[in-house]
Amino acid sequence: MTTAPDVSVVVAVYNTMPYLTECLNSLVGQSIGRQRLEVVAVDDGSTDESSAELDRFAERYPGTVKVIHQANSGGPAAPSNRALEIATGRYVYFIGSDDYLGEEALERMVGYADEHGSDVVIGRMVGTNGRYVHQKLYTKNDPDISLFHSSLPFTLANTKLFRRELVEKHGLRFPEDLPVGSDQPFTIEACVRARKISVLSDYTFYYAVKRGDASNITYRANHLARLRCTAAIMKHAAALVPAGPDRDALFKRHFTWELAKLVQDDFLALDTATRQEVCEGLAALADEYLTDGLRDSLDVKRRVRICLAQAGAVDELVRALTEEAEHGAPPFHLEDGRAFAMYPGFRDGAVGLPDRVYELVGEAVPGRLAQGTELVAAEWDQAGDELFLVLTARTGVLGDTGSLTVRLAKGAMPKSADKPGARRLPADQEMGSPEGEFSREVTDDGRATTVRARIPVRAVKSKLGLRVYVDVAGSTYEIPVRTDGKPLPLARRWRQAVPYRVSANQNPKGRLVITTAPLWEIKPGAGKRLRHMLSRLKRKVTR
Repeated sequence: MTTAPDVSVVVAVYNTMPYLTECLNSLVGQSIGRQRLEVVAVDDGSTDESSAELDRFAERYPGTVKVIHQANSGGPAAPSNRALEIATGRYVYFIGSDDYLGEEALERMVGYADEHGSDVVIGRMVGTNGRYVHQKLYTKNDPDISLFHSSLPFTLANTKLFRRELVEKHGLRFPEDLPVGSDQPFTIEACVRARKISVLSDYTFYYAVKRGDASNITYRANHLARLRCTAAIMKHAAALVPAGPDRDALFKRHFTWELAKLVQDDFLALDTATRQEVCEGLAALADEYLTDGLRDSLDVKRRVRICLAQAGAVDELVRALTEEAEHGAPPFHLEDGRAFAMYPGFRDGAVGLPDRVYELVGEAVPGRLAQGTELVAAEWDQAGDELFLVLTARTGVLGDTGSLTVRLAKGAMPKSADKPGARRLPADQEMGSPEGEFSREVTDDGRATTVRARIPVRAVKSKLGLRVYVDVAGSTYEIPVRTDGKPLPLARRWRQAVPYRVSANQNPKGRLVITTAPLWEIKPGAGKRLRHMLSRLKRKVTR
């Protein structure tokens, strides 16, 4: 190349065949053109065919693809730093060697950066082969976003376009002692120091691939390595961002993801000493960075697990994980308009955690309520022409359960309720008084309340869903009752003058539906047709 390229693409490579081929093809085929592009690939001591594949591309695309071979360093940081030493583009872009770009990715990002004077440009990224990629950042194109007032903290990979002048001015490099997350300190500092950060959402720029053998480095690091790396990332960020709301906004990501993932189900597989070490490390980070405001912003499950670790309550943490794995989410204790998740340690003086740790603070919990709601029994109760549905349902709430009722509701649940299995009703939705008689009692295992309802069934043509309603932390939730294979009452005829039929069935989503209809229905126009037939018959007889 006779002039500096617009963009240098850095590719750190270690044993990524056959994915590497698609990665490189996506780069040399970029619409920006090879004359404006430089690919700097550093082979970090690969033992598969990656090294030969890199050389093949370098030979085929001289002047565009540059390849460096080095001994294995143990992570992507060292090869990325080596590539930065020889990159010459106005911008630098990083790509995982098992991922690939959309054809117009670089042209679009470079053009947007030039148009808006952006130091960092983030193009929409999606996952393939089951790889999760956070999507909340990609709602619209935005030439100027904030690190602290957007979803950017949940998108801290280095797979972005950086102005190389910014990188060199501040000496930004990747810490080579971090096997996991070494791109975060680089990305965080670049975003803190950037004059302008832009996001592009109108095109799929980046395809993140989860390898079939899940051998991406993020998926194979152990608990203690991840803990050490997260501590280093947070220390680096704390030196750049003073304590306060901005730091809390950034560190919400680390308490929600990196640290909370250390106390998931696989924590139970650790030996006792490692469990203790993980909790001690979590406690140190929580003591340093978990402010009351940041703590309250976490969902209750993550908050309780992290705070149990912080308190050194390892046994209670193990019990919380075990019980949730075996029985699902714990019940909610309802009290004075507030709701508390009854995880181990709740109001346990020996643990010493405040109620606030266990309280629902602004979060919606339809899925947790649906998980704990089930049909116990159902039958008909008929007295002359009157018919009642007598039903018992179990719901995972305790304490002030006076709001717990059951109703026959018209209309289908919105599709947004399909995944969680329930929904929080809009605050302005008015609910009339429920029909029927209700009684409530705590179950023998102490983990739920059963509501027994005697609900009148009306003699009208209808198809109604059976739903539980309960007020939790200031919101009313609507929970369809699942049958879960429980026996349902047989269809029944009732009323004498105009007989009706009623049936209880499971719909395709496993929810209980009550259907009523006249036993015999006269279709519209049937009377007119009958009179016409009788008239014709009469004429035939008189002939």
